[in-house]
Amino acid sequence: MNNIIRAGIIGYGNMGRGVEKALAHNKDFELTGIFSRRPVTEKAADNLYSYDSIKDFVGKIDVMFMCGGSANDLPVQVPEVAQWFNTVDSYDTHAKIPEYFANIDRIASGSNHLSLISCGWDPGLFSMMRVLSEAVIPSGKSYTFWGEGVSQGHSDAIRHVEGVADAREYTIPIQETLNSVRKGEQKDFTTREMHMRDCYVVAKPGADLAKIETDIKTMPNYFLDYNTKVTFMDQESFIKEHSTMPHGGFVIRSGFTGEKTKQLIEFNLKLESNPEFTASVLVCFGRAIYHMAQKGQSGAVTVFDIPIGYLSQQDRDALMKRYL
Repeated sequence: MNNIIRAGIIGYGNMGRGVEKALAHNKDFELTGIFSRRPVTEKAADNLYSYDSIKDFVGKIDVMFMCGGSANDLPVQVPEVAQWFNTVDSYDTHAKIPEYFANIDRIASGSNHLSLISCGWDPGLFSMMRVLSEAVIPSGKSYTFWGEGVSQGHSDAIRHVEGVADAREYTIPIQETLNSVRKGEQKDFTTREMHMRDCYVVAKPGADLAKIETDIKTMPNYFLDYNTKVTFMDQESFIKEHSTMPHGGFVIRSGFTGEKTKQLIEFNLKLESNPEFTASVLVCFGRAIYHMAQKGQSGAVTVFDIPIGYLSQQDRDALMKRYL
């Protein structure tokens, strides 16, 4: 695994910048090009190109990292790009993943390319841990907690409320519930019992604060089923206190082996930067996609299909010596 992997990035937002940083930490990658639909107003890399020029790079990029949003970008861009490149994306609209997979599989198979979908930490690493822990402890119950951290989707939902200028939402696990799960108590918890929503909002001048708060707390699919706290603040304080994007969470499997012997598996993340960590996951899986494609594999795959050794910069002998 000594070849240099030529990487491309599509999308130059938080995730695209995260991939750019992650590539610098992986000596077997080189960044060939960054492709964006939007003009970049800040100082950017020299190898920044228009999205419309991607076909000029066919044969010059081994893996294309797709860094757009799941709502509007990835469902359009990945089917286009998979015609010409191997791709890695972080599509996270969970309910639509089977449909999305089938579409990408058809296109990538037809073009003899390999596309990894829904990679990151959830879906991604957390998905792997849910499967692994259930396989090891089939008699039990699994729980996933998100946070404490910024939910980009929920923050965006608040920003669409009338009268809101800016907003940040933090998803926070309910500590009492988390403690119960860690004790091995296998209960069925409601949505409200597992997480709360903590919202910080900058209102537009003259906006009705009471109405904004009501609109947030009664928003279906986002806040209605949770205990939600709304705090209003000025723009200066908001920028000072809520400009970073931390996140994290827990996957916990509680169960039994033998004759009711209690067992517990816990996997947790504590992240200072959600997009930078997600980008780092994409890059190591991009290495696997490159090597699998080199062996002739094509179509769509998920994290469940990737041999773990392919994620590492080290070869099998080194992995056995150091970690096995």
